[in-house]
This record gives sequence, structure tokens and C-alpha cells, in this order.
Amino acid sequence: MRSHEAGALHGQAGYRGPAWLQPPTDPNALVPTLWPSTVTKTDGVLHVAGVPVTQLAEEFGTATYVVDEEDFRQRARAFRDAFAGADVYYAAKAFLCLATARWVVEEGLNLDVCSGGELAVALRAGVEPGRIGLHGNNKSVSEIFRALEAGVGRIIVDSFEEIERVAALADARGVAARVMVRVTAGVEAHTHEYIATAHEDQKFGFSITGGEAFAAVRQILTKPHLELLGLHSHIGSQIFDTAGFEVAVHRVLALHGQVATELDYTPPEFDLGGGYGIAYTTQDDPSPPEVLAEQMTSIVARECAVLGIDVPRLSVEPGRAIAGPSTFTLYEVGTVKAVALDGGASRRYIAVDGGMSDNIRAALYDADFSCTLASRLSDVPPVLSRVVGKHCESGDIVVKDEFLPGDIAAGDLIAVPATGAYCRSLANTYNHIPRPAVVAVRDGVARVIMRRETEEDLFLLDVG
Repeated sequence: MRSHEAGALHGQAGYRGPAWLQPPTDPNALVPTLWPSTVTKTDGVLHVAGVPVTQLAEEFGTATYVVDEEDFRQRARAFRDAFAGADVYYAAKAFLCLATARWVVEEGLNLDVCSGGELAVALRAGVEPGRIGLHGNNKSVSEIFRALEAGVGRIIVDSFEEIERVAALADARGVAARVMVRVTAGVEAHTHEYIATAHEDQKFGFSITGGEAFAAVRQILTKPHLELLGLHSHIGSQIFDTAGFEVAVHRVLALHGQVATELDYTPPEFDLGGGYGIAYTTQDDPSPPEVLAEQMTSIVARECAVLGIDVPRLSVEPGRAIAGPSTFTLYEVGTVKAVALDGGASRRYIAVDGGMSDNIRAALYDADFSCTLASRLSDVPPVLSRVVGKHCESGDIVVKDEFLPGDIAAGDLIAVPATGAYCRSLANTYNHIPRPAVVAVRDGVARVIMRRETEEDLFLLDVG
């Protein structure tokens, strides 16, 4: 039976936090690996691109997602440069709005979308359709039709029914649909079960070991209005170990070779997906893009050499690795209370003006986050704390464990780093709390790129 969200650790006598979390020497200091590149502290006040968060809170309110635009762009460029000669598709599901769609294209990346809504944002942002890939395990007829009408560069097919659906719609329009086959390589990625996507028992793709992937390729090659670009593999998200990628490459390229030999067709491309992990806390140690690129391309080249086949054009799909570290969430503290634990220990609960409506990852994936006092200096020793939201759930936890100054009080600002990926994408209006604004900061200038919802917005869909 799953433990109670809030009480899972309370039964441990003298609980002092997870083993990896140690009391900081200076609770006012930042851990650089957790924060965007332009974030600093001056006299205890967090600054982004030269702008103090106290000013951002006063001008835009809290809770607010704060994006370091230059950091976001730098990370996009880093993947572009590291994977030179390959195609880099930004995974829009991590975080998408008109501004970010334009940023990634301006920095030389393509865009991967997985729904009609994401496609609509990409098109309205002016993204060239040929640079868009359409994903999704259950694309509707209208979504496929719009993608073909727009002329997207590729559609990643996910089922036999979908192959027939895309072929029929392409035939009706008299166009050739460029497709890739999503395959499952049977890899158990070392990540949370909900974001592992290459094991056999899950909804995505065609199984290689069961023969469905080969059958899907054969079916596509019989369709005159389908052009097969290649095979697509994605093993999961928040992955640090390349061993899973190596196994997936071995199995997918073996299928690639089988297609070339038995069906007399050599697919020109191969998509390795994304899923590269980022640092949410000090326990995470992600690899930089240049290291990932060297490892990925070496694995592909080595497997192709063993199989005696030409290296296909590679594509990758970073999303979290670009958006995640570029954003932090700014909250205002509302209440502070101490709770006694077994063994004489205690924990402070610090409640902020957000929670699982703007960051559901802790509740959904048991995700860990860090945080810092962002609005002032403190010379009070740090105390083990839990940052929670204002929703009517005991599982409404933002940061499970962090050492924060012992004098944090109502009105203080707290900043939580690495919230750029999936936090706004998964945001909701639970308890009818409007979703926060997204504010981009660059070169000392802050601007809203997604406005804060209002209570009036909550009534737009409520027809009474």
C-alpha cells in the first residue's frame, strides 16, 4: 500500500531529511548548477539578468514562473552546436508558448509537437511547417488532416490503425506524408515508471521483439502516399545513464538493418528521442550537451559499423534539458508552522501562494526540488523545512525537504529552481486557483510572455 503523501517519512525516528541533503554552510548561497546562468544573489536578494526578484514580485505578483531567456537560448544553441550534422527537435511538451516556439527556431532548432493544440501554437508562432514533427499515440483525424494541410516535416506513427489513417488522408489530399515509426526497444530506463517509455508493457509505439515494428515498416512501404524516413526511439525522461540508450540503439539499428536487407529499403534517418536529465537538487549530475552528443553519435557509429550499414541522419529531441534549468518559480510565503516528529525531531511547514496547481511534479512523480530564500539575507541557522502549497491535499508539496533559514516568515519570497519543464505544461486550476504568469527576463528587461489567469478567465468555459 502506498504511504500517505505527507506522512511517509514521519514515522522514522529523528528524521533529518534524505541522506543526500546536508545542511548548507551558508543558507544564503546558491548552488550554481541548479540555477539559470544569469541568476545571482546580492545582499540575499535573487537577481535574474540584473533584475531583482523583489521587483518582479511587485510588478507581476506571485506565484510566477520566471524564465531566463538568454539561458534558454544558450541551452538551445548548445544542443544545436553539439549535435552539428544532426537535427535537433525541441520537445514542445516540456514548455510551449508563442515566445519559446520562436526562440528555438531562431536558435536553429526544429519543433516536436504532440497534439493539435501544440501544432496550433507552432503555426501561429510562424514556425516553418517543414521544421515541425507531429507526435502522439492517438492522433485524431482532424489533427492529422491539419498537419498534412500545413505540410509538417514528419509524422511519427504509433499504431497500425494510424498508418492506415495517415495514408488515407494523404491519398485524399494528393500529398506524400513523411513518416517515422515509433518503436519500443524493450529498455527499462532508470527513471520514474510514469516517464519510462521504451519497456514493452506501455502505450507507445511498436514492439521490436514482438515483430510489430517490422510489420509496421512493411505496411508503410506498401502505401504510395507514405514516405518512410526512419525509426524513432524514446526510452523515457530524466535519464542520466547512457546504458539504456546504448541498448536501444543496438536493437533499433538491428531492425534498421533488417529492413534494408529483407525489404530492400534503407531508411535515411534515425531518431534517438530525448529524455536527458537535469539537476533538480544536488543529487543530480547531468551531462552537458557536448558529452551527450559525443556519446550518442559514438554509439550509433559503432553499431552501424558492426552491422555494416551506413550511418543514418540522426535526430534528437531535448525538451526538459533546455526549458527546465532556464526557469524558476517565485512564491510568497503565507504561513509557517512547526510539526513535531518522532524521536524529538521536528519539521517546519512553509506554505506558499501556489502549489500543485503550478507544479504537480512532486505529487505526480514524487519529484525532488530545491529552493532558496530569495528576498533578503538571513543570519539565522538553517532548519529542515518542507515547502507546501495552498491546495486542499496533503500531497500538495512543492519541496519535500530543504534546509532554509530559521527565521523565514510570512511575506518572504522563496524561489524554486528547475521548474521550466512540465510545470506550466501540467499546470491546472485545482481549487479554482488561476494559473501563474510566465515572465521572461533578458538584459535587464522583464516582460510577460504568458499572462496570469484571472478569476474572470475561470468563467470563460463555464456556461452556467
